[in-house]
Amino acid sequence: MFAWLWKAAIAGMAVLAATAFVSAETGGHQGHEDRAAHEAKAPGPDMDGCPMMREMHAKQGMHGMMGKHGGKTAGAPTLAGQDAFAAIQEVVQILEADPTTDWSKVDIGALREHLIDMNEVTLRAEAYERSLDNGVEIIVTGEGRTADAVKRMVPAHAQVLRATGWNAKTEDLPNGVKLVVKSDDPAQVTKLKALGFMGIMAQGSHHQPHHLMMAKGEHPHAGSAEAPKGEHSHSH
Repeated sequence: MFAWLWKAAIAGMAVLAATAFVSAETGGHQGHEDRAAHEAKAPGPDMDGCPMMREMHAKQGMHGMMGKHGGKTAGAPTLAGQDAFAAIQEVVQILEADPTTDWSKVDIGALREHLIDMNEVTLRAEAYERSLDNGVEIIVTGEGRTADAVKRMVPAHAQVLRATGWNAKTEDLPNGVKLVVKSDDPAQVTKLKALGFMGIMAQGSHHQPHHLMMAKGEHPHAGSAEAPKGEHSHSH
């Protein structure tokens, strides 16, 4: 009998111990879950407890990263918006920075007229090219202001081409100019044919200095450094 009572007591103690262990484990897990749920609901310093606010904060973070890693950021524009305007602006800034500038001779209007000529010749003139054995022949024509611009710019540029060693000459036409450029060097002949009209017109580094001289009122190629305002030379 005593043996049976002893076994019953031991069994009872085992049941109590197991019950206590299960209760402790359940309570512990429940505590963790309650704390996790509370933290998810509670507003944090960056999330504000609202899905919309969390999304907004995430987008703001992305914008910040873009600003740090090459994305667009707010700042002052750098483009002048129009190429002729930018060319004039650059020249004016050079004149303003030069203490020797004689403002009584400065003629920005002449530079503007010349830039209009450049635009007409570059974008509106028709150029018909014919290959020669030793060069190229180009008929450059236009209507109205375009034809006038061609007659001013192309003959003047032939002087620059001759300075490079090419044999360049022009012939006046009713609505434009015939330009013939030749060379005794076969490699140069190949280059002339590859350049074509606008490539030949772009030869030389005289354009920018020419623009500055014109703005200063010195009017290169005009035959007189003292050409009065209003009698502009647009040669290039």
